[in-house]
Amino acid sequence: MNNVQQDSKNIISMARFQNDLRFPVIAEVEAYWNGLRGTRLMPRRSEIDPRGIERALEFAFILERIAPGIARLRIAGSHLTELMGMEVRGMPISALFTPAARKTISEKMEDVFDGPSIVELDVVAEGGIGKPAIEGRLLLLPLKSDLGDVTRILGCFATRGSVGRTPRRFDITGTRTRAIGGAKGAHTPDEGVLPEIETPAAAAPVKPLGFSAPSEVFSASEPDQPQAPTTKGNVTYLRLVKSGD
Repeated sequence: MNNVQQDSKNIISMARFQNDLRFPVIAEVEAYWNGLRGTRLMPRRSEIDPRGIERALEFAFILERIAPGIARLRIAGSHLTELMGMEVRGMPISALFTPAARKTISEKMEDVFDGPSIVELDVVAEGGIGKPAIEGRLLLLPLKSDLGDVTRILGCFATRGSVGRTPRRFDITGTRTRAIGGAKGAHTPDEGVLPEIETPAAAAPVKPLGFSAPSEVFSASEPDQPQAPTTKGNVTYLRLVKSGD
């Protein structure tokens, strides 16, 4: 009996891996978020580039915190619109949930903002006339605003099953909260998470394309054509040097 108990400590739960197989876009969005943040606690909202999550884009959304426990959808993929049967931008995320589940979703969003933490929710929409049963998974990832405060969330809402008659509203059947380090309150940092590193202003990277940023226009110069030197007044900053000079 003791041997069985000891061996059980080495058993790895397959629940997370099964969820990744059932909802692969969830894993894709989290991997993208992790890639952006690097050694920091989280990326900034302005760093999110829709091209980085192209396959998951219809399930993705951006939330903005407007009050404790309340966040509205600033950007939402087409799947959320399909679930509600209407345009959801500007609506609180709680509109996708039943009244009984709204307290839980509010509390979990506060965990994301104040932890900061990663939150995953298992959800279901019960069946009815013209409404097949739906199961789904919701991922909430914290983002910093351009001011540096944690008031944005990158999310992904994936479901399995026919949508049927709308609107569809969901109950929460399970929650998982993971601290990401540097947490306040009851959360404890994950082992191995590196502290956030501030980039000096002089070495700040070029700001990536955001959801609402205009696309860049790139042009290539002719490879055989020499570039004109850059001058200011009578001072030449670049000079073509030939061998033998």
